[in-house]
Amino acid sequence: MSLLPSSPLIDQVLRTVARRYRLPAFADTPDQTQNASPSTALAIAIEQARRAVARDEVPAAPVKRLFVEALARLIHDAMRTQSGDPVFQAMVLRHRAAQVREYASLSARADQDRRLIHATVNAIAHPAKQQRLLPGPQREALAQLHACASSASWSELHDAARRLLRMPEIANESSVERGLTRLLDSPELERLHRLDALASDDLVRQYRSLWDRHGLRSGSSDAAAQGVASQQRGAAVEASAAQALEALAQRLNAVQSDRASYRVVTSMRVPPSLPASPERAKTEWDVVLLRRANADDGTIVWDVCLLVEVKASVDAATTDLSRLLRGLRLLAHAEENAVYSFETRQGTVRLRGASLRALTTDEAALTKAVLYCCDAPAETTPRLLGAASRMQLLSAQASLEFASATAEGRHADSQDLEPVWHQLLESPRWRAVLHQYPMLRQVRDLMVHTEDLLAAIDGTADNS
Repeated sequence: MSLLPSSPLIDQVLRTVARRYRLPAFADTPDQTQNASPSTALAIAIEQARRAVARDEVPAAPVKRLFVEALARLIHDAMRTQSGDPVFQAMVLRHRAAQVREYASLSARADQDRRLIHATVNAIAHPAKQQRLLPGPQREALAQLHACASSASWSELHDAARRLLRMPEIANESSVERGLTRLLDSPELERLHRLDALASDDLVRQYRSLWDRHGLRSGSSDAAAQGVASQQRGAAVEASAAQALEALAQRLNAVQSDRASYRVVTSMRVPPSLPASPERAKTEWDVVLLRRANADDGTIVWDVCLLVEVKASVDAATTDLSRLLRGLRLLAHAEENAVYSFETRQGTVRLRGASLRALTTDEAALTKAVLYCCDAPAETTPRLLGAASRMQLLSAQASLEFASATAEGRHADSQDLEPVWHQLLESPRWRAVLHQYPMLRQVRDLMVHTEDLLAAIDGTADNS
């Protein structure tokens, strides 16, 4: 049982706030799956399998058939030219073509390679170094070398470095000579040169086109603008959630007979003094409602009442839940009689260890301690298969081979997808997929719209 400080008012708000993202009753009868979309049918089959495993039973043969047939339909839909999934199509192309795999591998480390090449070139030909030289061929050659690196012209950079190395003036500059030799022999330059050569391949161009269809290319000005807009939207949602909790704190301070003092802090960062590892755990909480506690020495200390995390979508919250649960376990490792200092945007707050230890991850306690806040509209028909689970199903080796056969016009039978079924039931790596529906339901139960939260708080004023 959680011993978090609470009040009838907080309980009333959490009990009455609308849960527009909550999932409907689970559909698991055969007639409900006949006309279901592939994603919905997969979610139903996976949940039926999970329930069978929980009972120490082998899932029935019709459940396996439903799974592989729904997965086959999902793959066919994802491979459609116009309405399909460009990310999955890019994955399939990478699976089929060696040159695309090489290009993807080189692209994954290209940013790091570019940084190392730029650092090497700057050590040789930084504009400040150029200014120390008298006008002439050496200075011009260094300027060209630097320009080639700035414009990412890797072939030209290689040629410019070779010309510089042959210049008589360089013979008296041992550090420059060593730098040029290191540049010419660097595996980073070789990889970037190969990346440029592969970029003209037709299949690589198709691969890049698919990624461009998915979204803005990393590093582009449009992508940067989209990133800024996304950050601004996230800040706006967080401000709305903080505003709602501020309203709740004011209501609590107005009605509490014990004169308890409540406050709200944002961006509360977990200190390293907690006696547990923060690895893969949430270490910053978006919005937190605190209640002032009495300290034996008269100093101001606080207890946690409610933790709020802000997310742009249900999918974002779903992938965040395991990290959130680890974050709660991290807080619960606090020593009961200790006081911990947390940094927030409002300054340092000192929290009692006993309050942190009261945080637990069982479902009943979570509903009284944690909210996900969102401003996205609720779907008319909620998706029962989470985005991360869908992508793991599609990226399985058997799924990629099935899709490759389809793309190449070869026969592909849904039974070829049975290895994915066995992985789902047997592999620890697939545990999150097997349990994806309970996790999705739990996240949606914890999620509220910021407007609904404020309305529930305002409703308590009407009823007081």
